Amino acid sequence: MLQSLGMMIDRFRVQDRAAVVTGAGRGIGAATAVALAEAGADVLIASRTESDLSTVAERVEQAGRKAHVVPTDLSDPEAAGALADAAHERFGRLDIVVNNVGGTYPKPLLETSTDFLEEAFRFNVSTAHALTRAAVPAMLETGGGTIVNISSVMGRVSGRGFLAYGTAKAALSHFTRMAAYDLAPRIRVNGLAVGSVATSALDVVAQDDNLRQQLESNTPLERIGEPEEVAASALFLASDAGSYITGKVLEVDGGLQRPNLELGLPDL
Repeated sequence: MLQSLGMMIDRFRVQDRAAVVTGAGRGIGAATAVALAEAGADVLIASRTESDLSTVAERVEQAGRKAHVVPTDLSDPEAAGALADAAHERFGRLDIVVNNVGGTYPKPLLETSTDFLEEAFRFNVSTAHALTRAAVPAMLETGGGTIVNISSVMGRVSGRGFLAYGTAKAALSHFTRMAAYDLAPRIRVNGLAVGSVATSALDVVAQDDNLRQQLESNTPLERIGEPEEVAASALFLASDAGSYITGKVLEVDGGLQRPNLELGLPDL
């Protein structure tokens, strides 16, 4: 029997669930925290800058939900892992984790040291693993949960200067698939491969007319995405609307296939 429209919309709600969102001070993380709150969840928000988190917390509370602010250095996997216990202690449960922390500056291959590559992996993959691993016991207490990893289009396409970042994001995407098998059926694990989105990380591109036009012309939708568009996809995967999806990486990139930019990197 087909569900009524009202019942279908209810599947996108996460009423009275508890979530952790990393990198939640700005951009995709902030938009996702607010989206989860508007859909009914209490949210622990974490990033380095407390003032940014305070602004997001106000928006969570305006949606009628509880916010727990944790300023911390999320480049440290132990700090990331500790967020699971913090959420469980504050809210009494943990149902949703959004691993949004990550990023790496572009560098030519010959300037990408082994240490730089390992740091990119640690920041983009090890932190997600630490929080995922720590969250599992709390999620199982209430029957299960769902994890959403924010990866990147650069994990599946090539681009000069993005060796460390693209390699780390490719690893995060495959981590998502592998973790989904290990944690099924009670915990779902999915990811988002995000394209060019208007966040502070993209400011250097968005403020350069030439680079911005390159991105827009390479994107079939002919524009840069908004954080709220990524947040909506994260909410879909975290909610019962995505209850038959696990081990998948949803591409949220405006159809982007060739994001190569002329970054001014020297030829060999």
